[in-house]
Amino acid sequence: MIEVLLPAGVSSSEAFDDEAPVVLFEAEAVLMEGRRARRRRQFATVRGCARAALAELGRPPVALLPGRGGAPQWPVGVVGSLTHCDGYRGAVVAEAGAVAALGIDAEPAGPLPRGVLGLITSEAERAELAALAAVDASVPWERVLFSAKEALYKAWYPATGLWLGFRDATVSLSAAGTFTATVCPPAGVPAGGVDPVYGGRWLAGSGLVLTAVVRGAG
Repeated sequence: MIEVLLPAGVSSSEAFDDEAPVVLFEAEAVLMEGRRARRRRQFATVRGCARAALAELGRPPVALLPGRGGAPQWPVGVVGSLTHCDGYRGAVVAEAGAVAALGIDAEPAGPLPRGVLGLITSEAERAELAALAAVDASVPWERVLFSAKEALYKAWYPATGLWLGFRDATVSLSAAGTFTATVCPPAGVPAGGVDPVYGGRWLAGSGLVLTAVVRGAG
């Protein structure tokens, strides 16, 4: 599914269960000691996806350990993103020379828990969601917006090293399957600045919402 959201040059791999066996590197296995079996299976499957995506780039398998902020530490010269939710695990990677920032997110295609929407959105965003729902009520628009902000953060943080809250970005969704995310304000951006506008794509189907943010290098 995720491949339809990605441009050429971005490799991906996904799984919809944890049936395929995945051998963890020792350092990865240590991280999972004492964790619940379900969490260990998810962790292993998504790393299997990551290694399959890396193989498409001609890269060897490596341990993928969380770094500062929890983002995976990819091999030098590679950007990537991982995601998992019930019924989905996915990974995307690209050469850093072609892609500057990359983030994906998967969510169950249903409404957000009560009270969450008001915490993560502005009044303008909620008005836009209502307008979109009036046109097509079959799409879980609030979940798409939530997922878009998650994907944005996964692209933003590794590229800038800066934290980003849900209300630090405004997302505008299109019924055509695209969205624009604007980081506001870009406070604390390093000297030289970072373009605060990111483009993304979304997909809803088979009980899932998937989003992807890709920014080209240069």
